[in-house]
Amino acid sequence: MRQPLPIFAALLLAPLAALNAADVARKPADRPNVLFILIDDYGIKDVGVEGSSFYETPHIDALARSGMRFTQGYAACSVCSPSRASIMLGVYPPRHGITDYIGAETGDTFAKHRGVKLSVPDYARHMPKADLTLAQAFKRAGYATFFAGKWHLGDQGFWPEDCGFDVNKGGWTAGSPMGGYYAPWINPKLPNGPRGQSLTGRLADETIAFIEQHRDKPFLAYLATYAVHGPIQTTKPLWAKYREKASRRPAPAERFKIDRTLPVRQVQDNPIYAGLIEETDTAIGRVLTRLRELGLDQKTIVVFTGDNGGVVSGDSYSSCMAPYRGGKGRQWEGGLRVPFYIKAPGITRPGSTCDVPVSHIDFYPTLLALAGIHQAPPQTLDGVSLLPLLKGGTIADRPLFWHYPHYGNQGGEPSSIIRKDGWKLIHYWEDNRNELYYLPDDIGERNDLAKRETARTAELWAELQAWLKKTGAKLPRPYAGYDPANAAKAHQSALKLKARLERQHADFLKPNWQPDPTWWKSLVPRD
Repeated sequence: MRQPLPIFAALLLAPLAALNAADVARKPADRPNVLFILIDDYGIKDVGVEGSSFYETPHIDALARSGMRFTQGYAACSVCSPSRASIMLGVYPPRHGITDYIGAETGDTFAKHRGVKLSVPDYARHMPKADLTLAQAFKRAGYATFFAGKWHLGDQGFWPEDCGFDVNKGGWTAGSPMGGYYAPWINPKLPNGPRGQSLTGRLADETIAFIEQHRDKPFLAYLATYAVHGPIQTTKPLWAKYREKASRRPAPAERFKIDRTLPVRQVQDNPIYAGLIEETDTAIGRVLTRLRELGLDQKTIVVFTGDNGGVVSGDSYSSCMAPYRGGKGRQWEGGLRVPFYIKAPGITRPGSTCDVPVSHIDFYPTLLALAGIHQAPPQTLDGVSLLPLLKGGTIADRPLFWHYPHYGNQGGEPSSIIRKDGWKLIHYWEDNRNELYYLPDDIGERNDLAKRETARTAELWAELQAWLKKTGAKLPRPYAGYDPANAAKAHQSALKLKARLERQHADFLKPNWQPDPTWWKSLVPRD
């Protein structure tokens, strides 16, 4: 039997309209809190409830089952900064202009350095000041706002405190944990704790402290961990736990296969990465437990997602998204599908699932609707409120789009995508080729139907082009200095890299394996 609606549920039926003084003054204490949890580089198959039998995520699994689990949840982009901005603004990356991770090279200099065919376009290096962020919308409605963890949305002047957050613990320019996951780290917005302190645990501590201090008024707490981004690290006991777990499984003939551009991991057995995931799950569990202890769990909306697909190539080559193809930075489902869970007490039914395709762009209007904030932001929202789905209803059918006109560090190719009615068309800008997949029958995207389904391909490509034009998407252009011999060189480099990775990742499972000495030495007091 469903629980009765809490007081704030009555606010959910009003449409979004202009914010006025009456909206802000109307019993703000009755509004729900929001805890938004964003895990870096956390793909769909990095979660136990999504099918991983190697990684252990009991707290994330329980959260997924406590509300609605969207089985087709998508990141707004296959890399981090664009997705993070889209969550904050409710629009597709071409609209806010951050189409690659901030810090990536562009133009002819990049093309020459990488030896690629295309000169990729420049992109915005920070959040647009004219737009209203999710945090600013909540702050204007009387919420206390808090950010902890990875930001990666601009240099100083565009950090969380400049974009609507009252408190910022750890969010700055860098997109990775500078100095590693254990103190001493390098972060101007998060002083070091005791030597060996876990960065992920510290961010959970800061989040808990904020919640305790603001238990009596509505808050938006945004916990965006640096985990599980590389460089992957864990404690010696957790490495040993998962090394032993992996040793009980048959050793794979090979861990990597080259998929077009780079080696891609084919199995989950990395004990370092598994340990990092468990640490992250434990930290999240502590935050959720404290919410319950404070009696806030029934008036707090909890959102959980990852910013892009899991890392199967490039970076740390740490995970595997099978049966989905690819991972972070790549144009296939493994690079775009992410955990996507929403718990709204009195609205969502525990254990419910939804198979409607949804995107990061939907969080902004959904959370405003759930909080009863009647506000029309200056930017045009591409996302839609998922409130009808959370209540067991429907939303209008719509296509979803992606535009990544860059070369990813993980082997992704400049491309644009439309997903509609189960069909997924990928347009490649190097040769203006289209691939077409029917996902219900081909989740691994192995059977390209573009030449067979010519009419459908043409229709979807036309719709994709219209969307690119409407959003002002920047396109790559041919690089005049490209040398075709670079393709053969790149393939040979990929083969050599695969051989090195096979040796390195096999070594992770040897009983006497040792990491960088500066890593475990810092953890001596904890081992």
